[in-house]
Amino acid sequence: MKKNRGYAIYLIPGVLASLAVIVVPLVMTVYVSFTKWTGVGTPRWVGFDNYTRLFQDTLFWQSFSNIGLLVLAMAVVPTLLGLFLAAVLFDYVAKKFGDRWAGTLRSGYYIPQVLPVAVTGIVWGWILHPDYGALNKIMESIGLGGLTRNWLGDPDYALYSVMAVMIWFQLGYPVVMFMAGLSRVDPELYEAADLDGASWWQRFRKITVYMIRPEFYVVLVTTTIAALKIFGQVFVLTGGGPSNATLVPSYFAYKNFFEKAQVGYGSAISTVLTVLIVLLAFLFLRLQHRAEETR
Repeated sequence: MKKNRGYAIYLIPGVLASLAVIVVPLVMTVYVSFTKWTGVGTPRWVGFDNYTRLFQDTLFWQSFSNIGLLVLAMAVVPTLLGLFLAAVLFDYVAKKFGDRWAGTLRSGYYIPQVLPVAVTGIVWGWILHPDYGALNKIMESIGLGGLTRNWLGDPDYALYSVMAVMIWFQLGYPVVMFMAGLSRVDPELYEAADLDGASWWQRFRKITVYMIRPEFYVVLVTTTIAALKIFGQVFVLTGGGPSNATLVPSYFAYKNFFEKAQVGYGSAISTVLTVLIVLLAFLFLRLQHRAEETR
C-alpha cells in the first residue's frame, strides 16, 4: 500500500466522475422514490406509497412481462446463436477461406452495435412500415401478400417485431466475444480430439463450450443487463405502444418522469429496476466464480 500510494492521485478524476454521474444521481433517485414530486417545488415525503402503488399497477407488471421476452431476444438467443456462428467462423470459414473472410463476416455482424440507436430504429421502422415497408413489399412480390401485417402497429405482433430487431441488433457482440475466446484455446486440444475421431459437434460441445465459459458468462451478464434497461429502441420503434404492448420498465419510468410529471413514482420504478439489475449481476458473477472454482 505504501509503495502504490503515489498512484492514488490518478484515481481522483475517475472517482469524482463516478460520484457525479452514478452515485449522486442514484442516491437522489432512491430518495425521490419515497416522495411525491412533480419536478418543481419541494418533494413531499410519502414513505412507501409509491412502491405500494407500483406493485398494484398492472402496467408495471405488464412492462416486466414484456422485458422477460426481450431478455430472451437480447440475451438468450444472441448468446446461443452467437456461440454457434463464432464456432463456424473460427473452425470452418477461417480454415477454408482464410482469416480475412472470417474477420470480414465478424465485422459485418458487429456493425449494428456501432450504429446509432436512432438510425437503426428509423431504418427498421421503414422496413416494417405497413404501407411502404420493404418487408411487406417483398412478401407481396413473392405471393405471400396474405401474411403482410402492421408489424409495429398491431398489439399482437409489435413485441415480437421488436424482439426480432433486437436479435439482429445484439448478435454481433456475442460473435466478437466468443471468437476472441476461441483464439486463446490451445489448438492441440482440437488436434487430439481429431485424432480420437471426434466429430465437429463433439469438439464444439466438449471443448469449445467448456473452454470459453468465462466469455459465456460475460456475454450473458452484459446482454441481460442491456435487455433490462432497454429504452432507445423501444422509444424510436413503438413508443411503448400500441396499447402498451411493447411497454418496458425504463420507458414506463420515462413516461411518468416527463409525460405525467410524477417524478416520485418514476423514481420508484427506476429504483426497483436498479435493484433487479444488481441482484442478477451478483447472481451471474457468483455462478461464474463457482464454475471457475470447479474447473
